Amino acid sequence: MINILFRRLCQAAFVAWSVGTITFIAMRLLPGDIAYRIAAGRYGYDYVDQAAKLAVEAELGLDRPAFQLYWQWLLDLVQGDLGRSLVSDAPVIGEIYHQLGHTVMLAIAATLVSLLIALPIGVYCGKRAGSKRDQFGLFFSVLLRAQPVFVIGLLMIILFAIHLRVLPVAGFGSSEYIVLPAVTLAFGLAAMSNRVIRNATQRALTSGYYLFARLKGLSETQAFEHHAQRNIAIPVVAFVGIQAVGLVEGIVMIESLFSWPGIGHALAHAIFQRDIPMIQGTALIMGLLFVAINTLVDLAGYALDPRQRRGHSTKTEEISS
Repeated sequence: MINILFRRLCQAAFVAWSVGTITFIAMRLLPGDIAYRIAAGRYGYDYVDQAAKLAVEAELGLDRPAFQLYWQWLLDLVQGDLGRSLVSDAPVIGEIYHQLGHTVMLAIAATLVSLLIALPIGVYCGKRAGSKRDQFGLFFSVLLRAQPVFVIGLLMIILFAIHLRVLPVAGFGSSEYIVLPAVTLAFGLAAMSNRVIRNATQRALTSGYYLFARLKGLSETQAFEHHAQRNIAIPVVAFVGIQAVGLVEGIVMIESLFSWPGIGHALAHAIFQRDIPMIQGTALIMGLLFVAINTLVDLAGYALDPRQRRGHSTKTEEISS
């Protein structure tokens, strides 16, 4: 387990450096004047002139060479300082901390809803693999997964917010505001994960250890609970981790569509306003989220699968001998 944490820590350091560097270079390569866009973000496009642009440039030090700006960002990063927003002048770490809470809330809600949908469908189809109901589940999953997430979101808005008027269109406030964005994300996740659960269930139910448990006299429920569930959970946990990585990417679009005040929504605004410290900080936190999710998946797999623990023990014994 210590080896897993050490590897992920090294990966996190590399991700922090590489994401920040690539983001810095990409922002510098974009066409347009950064100081002008920042001045427009502060004062509005109708009130921006050359004097405002030069004042912003001098105030933020944007007239310095790019290498100096990059080196200063690296030094601040080592000290845990992500700088201040060029538009609002607020500390980047404070703004991200506030927005990250909303994003994590949405991601957890979407994951839980997707599991509530996928688990019963996947186990049901896995127990009836090859049947017409299983084939219908496959067809519906493929159809749902083929739809872009913003199309599902628009359909949800039209149906539940405009026609039925039972849920708000967008925004943030009471708990009802999270329903549409969470369910929209959950549909895309459940469309894939229910097939993984279905395949894992089928493999477990046709395995030698499960059939032996039935021959010993265990009922179907006892054999499933004691010998199949854990083996089904191992690939499912790994896949949910992969989905969580994709979920972080999909959240950017969903947060913008539903005006959810999360980190993806802030990133879209920062890119439009050329707020470089905010973009670098947001991209860096999202990169670190990838590493954190993969670490949790590795630790969950380590706890669930005794073969992984035995493999690490064997390697340790070989090295010590």
